[in-house]
Amino acid sequence: MMKSPYPLEHDLQMRYYGDSHPGIGGRLRSVPEDFIVEEIPPGFTGSGPYLICKVTRRSWEHQHAIQEIAKRLGISRKRIGWAGTKDRNAVATHYISLYKVEPEDIARISLRDISIEVVGHHQFGLSLGDLAGNRFVIRIRDCDEENLTYVPGITETVKNGIPNYYGLQRFGAQKPITHRVGSSILHGNYREAVEIYIGDAFPNEADEVKAARTAYIETGDAREALHALPVRLGFERAMLDHLSKNEGDYAGALKSLPPKLLTMFVSAWQSYLFNAALSDRFDRGVPLDEPEAGDTLIFTNGRTDRATERNLPTARQHIKRGRCMIAAFIPGSSPIQNPGPMEEYMIRISEEAGINADAYRAASRYVETAFDGATRSIVLKTEIQSGVEESAVVLHFTLPPGHYATSVCREFMKGDPITLV
Repeated sequence: MMKSPYPLEHDLQMRYYGDSHPGIGGRLRSVPEDFIVEEIPPGFTGSGPYLICKVTRRSWEHQHAIQEIAKRLGISRKRIGWAGTKDRNAVATHYISLYKVEPEDIARISLRDISIEVVGHHQFGLSLGDLAGNRFVIRIRDCDEENLTYVPGITETVKNGIPNYYGLQRFGAQKPITHRVGSSILHGNYREAVEIYIGDAFPNEADEVKAARTAYIETGDAREALHALPVRLGFERAMLDHLSKNEGDYAGALKSLPPKLLTMFVSAWQSYLFNAALSDRFDRGVPLDEPEAGDTLIFTNGRTDRATERNLPTARQHIKRGRCMIAAFIPGSSPIQNPGPMEEYMIRISEEAGINADAYRAASRYVETAFDGATRSIVLKTEIQSGVEESAVVLHFTLPPGHYATSVCREFMKGDPITLV
């Protein structure tokens, strides 16, 4: 275990590495083919009102791809479901469900760098988490050659378990602000949420984009900002278009975004809490495989239990033998019964931020999504194959839903988080 030296990772509470070897450096995604991800689907019923399609896309942002497919089909994007979002700068294969769409409708779609293949029908629409996992083939290029000897040691660390942080892309790969937008929504401060999303400028953006964002914050002129921001910033422009027609309606401006994107803002705040509690665990010197009284235990069959002072020796044995892992319950609108140390830490941070269960319930009514909270393992472990090819490292591995491949790459690279984007 070692501490990250990068301020951005500290801002997102990803403050530690699970591995202590020097990093190999390098860069991800020199070309999209360096990051290949394939969704492992659940079983489908074979009949029903939902058409299931396999989508393979290259260098498409997930929400924009869904929006374009809906546009070509002439349907509301609400009729399209998916099990998980995928990286933009990648070659990504995933599944979507389309309500009452015919196979011949799919055959008429032609999109550059997107292929859509009809798989069959399903009784239900896909929703987040409806997948068995994801397979990855990742190439890290331009590594520090003198450090490539550490690849086997880092590989072994990943097999044994690393921090299961929510990765950088959870907070916005180019603009890591989604948790801040979520916090503003939870406070009911919709104007602040809009201003963060539209007005925050970032170092890697073009100068004209930075200037347009800054001008909007200074003047509040939605029409001028709409004119100044490029067409590719579709979500910002959608909010500005609403504000130009409905002055001061910030709640409505946020509602102009895709519903699942709006949901992800609030979820990102919950992700931030989890990362903070996991880093605090390291601050206290407690390893990923050392249970504390109050910890939640997730067994391989899905059963959960609670570690107590009395059963700690038994819990240690179960963890050592791979029968269970330590987890934490992320706060939401549901009360936490007998919170453990990590839950207590998340509750304290939330209270200091002025966010409680009532705030989640209010956000649920506004976003029309439940934010009950969720249990998440604190450790990510996977069987991983690693190979060195000249100055590159190639990784093959599979992860369960909700786990981040960039967290695996981060352990190998230990570089500036911008190299993970």
